[in-house]
Amino acid sequence: MRTAAQLRSIQTLVPEATLEQHAVSEIFARQPGVSRLAKRLIATSFDGAGVQTRHTVLDELDPTSEVATPQFLDRESGELLEPGTAARNDIYAREADRLFIEAARRSLDADPDLSASDVTHVVTVSCTGFHAPGPDYAIVRALGLSAAVQRYHLGFMGCYAALPALRAAAQFCRADPEAVVLVVSVELCTLHLRSSNDPDSIIASSLFADGAAAALVSARDLPTRMPGFTLDGFHTGLIPDGEADMAWTVGDNGFEMVLSTRVPQLIGTHIDDALAPLWHGDADIARELGRQRIGEVVRHWAVHPGGRSILDRVQERLGLDDEQLAPAREVLRSFGNMSSATVLFVLQRILDHERAQPGERVAAMAFGPGLTAESALLTVAGTPDAR
Repeated sequence: MRTAAQLRSIQTLVPEATLEQHAVSEIFARQPGVSRLAKRLIATSFDGAGVQTRHTVLDELDPTSEVATPQFLDRESGELLEPGTAARNDIYAREADRLFIEAARRSLDADPDLSASDVTHVVTVSCTGFHAPGPDYAIVRALGLSAAVQRYHLGFMGCYAALPALRAAAQFCRADPEAVVLVVSVELCTLHLRSSNDPDSIIASSLFADGAAAALVSARDLPTRMPGFTLDGFHTGLIPDGEADMAWTVGDNGFEMVLSTRVPQLIGTHIDDALAPLWHGDADIARELGRQRIGEVVRHWAVHPGGRSILDRVQERLGLDDEQLAPAREVLRSFGNMSSATVLFVLQRILDHERAQPGERVAAMAFGPGLTAESALLTVAGTPDAR
């Protein structure tokens, strides 16, 4: 019988510079040209985002740092500057590669059974910058992986992209039972924050942050039963009428996020239909759904915390309890929305806080441009004493 692909050695990291939500809110509110209405929206959005702290690669946004030539914030005037897209992308190329390499190294170092020489595929994920040769190449060179490693980059897909990356990794392992896939996601969202009177931009500025995550996927029969997840199934759904409500475009002064106030409502209205094929594709869950709600059948939920209102709608619609949404809310509170990397933070938190026991089911989901809903079913692997 073929062994299912397992997700193991999940590692996460964030840049050192920490942003306090109330301090960022004050910076945005006092920008020249910000209207009275926008100031009220800034206060409401930042206070209601469910975020306390975020992290950034931009040390100059940390009031304790010393900056000789500011690019993003004039300390004397408190005014946010507007570097062009090329300048922002130059920082991305430098800082993202560093985080890609470090996250990948940590994932390999954390695994007692797998090393760099075992890796057959590298899948990198990011939507906050571009350069070539890209992060997949940087990982191979820095960690001494074989030059023959197959490399794939999932770019500009937005917040849901880690789940297609895991699906691709599982498919590689299904095609080759000896495959070992290194999946790495890095997002530097703060490179694109800007002052604006536009409600969508204000909402994005209240949420987005920088972070990195990596993990290994393999179907090999390995000796150490590490805590992790079996990757059981995936589904892609499209939520109707949401194409204009979440989008990501390239502008002259950075990438421009559209995140409308309709997104939580759209997700809440259509989440059942978007996820139903995933539930009915699993025989065990489909059988139990006739007697119980999905929140009772699937105990653990790795919901991408796109914002507090999105989590509220998902919890209400699916009938989940506070404990089931706690990992997502904790990640949002401590780290903000790190786009594609965030759902891996939530999965790691489910394991690290001993919420999950081997054999329990996990649902993961993330939302992005389209409006696209990516979802996955997993089963907790490993043994309790492996924690």
